[in-house]
Amino acid sequence: MATRKNKNKRNTQSEPTLDDIFASVVGMLGGLSKRVLIFIGALVVLLILGVLLFFWLGRHTDISLVDEGKLTLSPTQIKSMEAIGEWEFLSISNEEIVDTVRHGFFGDDELVRIYYGTLRLGIDMHDTQEGWISMQGDTVTAILPPIKLLDSNFIDEARTKSFYENGNWSQNDRAALYRKAYRVMLARCMNRKNIESAEQNASAQFYQLLRSMGFENIRIRFSNASNDIHQSLNP
Repeated sequence: MATRKNKNKRNTQSEPTLDDIFASVVGMLGGLSKRVLIFIGALVVLLILGVLLFFWLGRHTDISLVDEGKLTLSPTQIKSMEAIGEWEFLSISNEEIVDTVRHGFFGDDELVRIYYGTLRLGIDMHDTQEGWISMQGDTVTAILPPIKLLDSNFIDEARTKSFYENGNWSQNDRAALYRKAYRVMLARCMNRKNIESAEQNASAQFYQLLRSMGFENIRIRFSNASNDIHQSLNP
């Protein structure tokens, strides 16, 4: 009978509850010193803060690779700019009244004609010299060819008309009057003011071309200019 009672006692023992486990942990912690408990608590707090910081950085930080490759001038780029050829930067419309008088025994003959023309000023990229564009550090320097008249046949002969004509005039006489009008137009339009205006336009447009290729520090001048025309970062 005694053996049966012991067996019943062993069967009636229950599994440990959460309260029992908590009490055991408290008992274990109670055996630790106060400094150890503070150290453990600090580690737990640091661990929690580290996890929170990791997730916060993951949401608010963008990680990207930046290509810091240096810009250079390739032979292909230089050839493509030279292939532009003639590049107009200023167009001047002009009209001239030109006359000629021929004195005779019985009176004077007079011929007055009106000539119209458009003079196109610009550069020809085929006129660039070897090494006309170069880089030093992060600055690109371009030496452009001089401004010139792009089309020598600028008088529109179809619009030329006689304003006054008295007497008989040959084709040679009319050709001489044409050459006179040509010289007058050329002298009036190919002046320093118009050339400087064309240089300014050329400098600005070439600056934009180089900017579109990725260059920022740009220096531009003309091969025959008395003083350089510079373009800063913000022209």
